Amino acid sequence: MKQVICINWGSKYGAPFVNRLYAMVARNITPPFRFTCFCDDATGFRAEVDAQPLPPIDYALPVNSRGIWPKSRLWGPKLADLTGPVLFLDLDLVIVGSLDAFFAFGDPSDIVLTRNHSTPFERLGQTSCFRFPVGALAPMQAAFAADPQGIADAYEFEQRFVTRNAPGGIRFFPRAWVRHFRQNCRRTFPLNYFLEPRLPRDARIVIFPGGLHPQHAIDGRYGPAYPQATPMQHLRGLMAPDRPEPPARYLRHYMRPSSWVAEHWRE
Repeated sequence: MKQVICINWGSKYGAPFVNRLYAMVARNITPPFRFTCFCDDATGFRAEVDAQPLPPIDYALPVNSRGIWPKSRLWGPKLADLTGPVLFLDLDLVIVGSLDAFFAFGDPSDIVLTRNHSTPFERLGQTSCFRFPVGALAPMQAAFAADPQGIADAYEFEQRFVTRNAPGGIRFFPRAWVRHFRQNCRRTFPLNYFLEPRLPRDARIVIFPGGLHPQHAIDGRYGPAYPQATPMQHLRGLMAPDRPEPPARYLRHYMRPSSWVAEHWRE
């Protein structure tokens, strides 16, 4: 049984994201599999989603910290009735190929992270997609619970804390399997005005950290500060008084709509 998990709290994402992620998993996995969402509200979830309450914690989550520290709820000794390895997926990633290899890679007891593309000189993992055995991260959660705010201040991002403190160390999935949309898919200037973002060969998952989401890619705009625009409309925006960034960055951040994101990021 392949076990996929995700987590949802508050109102930022909700049922449309959970249902879309389930559908992408179902299209790209060989059954049998189980899809579990740990959440504070399961309203609108499709019937195939195994909705479970957020795992309880006895510590206060950090405030004014950049990392997604509520994910620490998943580090405890129990996750509902799940046992063995689970594959965690962020709600805003896009699955473009088979997930089967993520379960066969390495040993079932391994803690396996995606390699972080933003820090090439730091051996840093990315927790948008990572696999771990249920309960294996409990010592790490206990260490975090002793000083959540202090650890968040020291490590900044939860993936850095996981990378440095996972019991027994970590492994990385092959780099080609998980690609970063901004870094590996967007075209460089001036090709970004003529070609849509590319889908790298051998990619199975494309992650969207940093505020640029799949819907932005589908619309062809670099985040919420940019309106949809044709290349000429965008170029004319260089002269606009409300241009969101300096000229060089503004030109680099034009993006044509990504048809392949629309093809895959759907229920």
